[in-house]
Amino acid sequence: MSIPFTRQALLLTMSLASFTTQAGDTTWQHPGIVEGNLPAWYPKLAQQLAPSDSWLNGHYAQFSTWRAHARQLVRDALLTPDSHRPFAPEVLSRQQRDGYHAEKVALNITDDSRIAALVLTPDTAGPHPAIVLLHDHGSKFDIGKEKMIRPWGDAAKEASAKAWAEKFFTGRFVGDELAKRGYKVIAIDAPGWGDRGPMTYEQQQALASNFFNFGRSLAGEMAYEDLRTVDFLASQPDVDKAHIGVLGFSMGGYRAWQLAALSDKVAATAVISWFGTWQGLMTPGNNVLRGQSAFYMLHPGLNAKLDIPDIAAIAAPAPMLIFSGGKDKLFPASAVDAAWEKMHRIWQSQGGESHLLTRRWPDLGHVFYQEQQVVAFDWLDRWLQPGKTSPGIK
Repeated sequence: MSIPFTRQALLLTMSLASFTTQAGDTTWQHPGIVEGNLPAWYPKLAQQLAPSDSWLNGHYAQFSTWRAHARQLVRDALLTPDSHRPFAPEVLSRQQRDGYHAEKVALNITDDSRIAALVLTPDTAGPHPAIVLLHDHGSKFDIGKEKMIRPWGDAAKEASAKAWAEKFFTGRFVGDELAKRGYKVIAIDAPGWGDRGPMTYEQQQALASNFFNFGRSLAGEMAYEDLRTVDFLASQPDVDKAHIGVLGFSMGGYRAWQLAALSDKVAATAVISWFGTWQGLMTPGNNVLRGQSAFYMLHPGLNAKLDIPDIAAIAAPAPMLIFSGGKDKLFPASAVDAAWEKMHRIWQSQGGESHLLTRRWPDLGHVFYQEQQVVAFDWLDRWLQPGKTSPGIK
């Protein structure tokens, strides 16, 4: 006996036929990622980058109240506990230079890590104004602190550092130039560089992931160690504690404005070649999308609360200089300009517009050349050595 071909059976058959013909058809699906390592819906995500806790939102009546709140947001995002061990510095080696001396000093940078720093000290009587120098990334890990201060006693590092200085700093070591101008200078290796490495480019993701697996953060570790470096300088009897500055290039520039946000001990900050808004940087083709180096700047969830200029502005109205190269492909002018506009609004709101210097160098790329150094060093002298005669800000 045959089974009647009912209407329900017909509909089921048609449905199955439709399913069969579309079985490999994925036009219904939004792709998970697009070229450039961005999620397919990144334009919507970029539009949502409207930081909830920015001073410019007008939710706070007192800047001091907002600053305390914003600083605590950043500090909490580091996922790094406070350290309490004494620094216990020990001089490992020393070299006399022209008008100043260089030392390699071991110190407890945290309760977990004892590291080596390079320190330059003028031969004149202190207390001296001081500068924390923060090195770049550059995907070059054999040297870190040696990118900023001329090393000695290791031929390979000396050659590597000299080549780096030729490429980015017109052949000059930034730390040594500042020591000649009367500053006590310090530089440490970020985790993975120099004496704390060298690691490979591919190891960055694994290192950062394993920090997270321990409930900690690679970016937070770097930021907290920078904070402790300022604290170490401030603990030294030959340092003028009221005149401690920070200068960083590239990733070091990021570290510089971040450090100024975290510490009231920073009296002036020079940021070279690392600034913008996250909305302007999170676009196809930008360098930050490569992922590996980004782990040193990744504080989960913080970007939804504070943008880059919001974090830097925690330091307002303290003096801050920010340089950008007109030919710097890593930081689009539109992203930099949008960030600078926010910065100027905030400094102006606190009566400190004259304390903020932003400048684009049209003919330069991602570098800190001698002509930029002259302006930046004169500017630092203005705030950290107020009694010193200087050629003036250009």
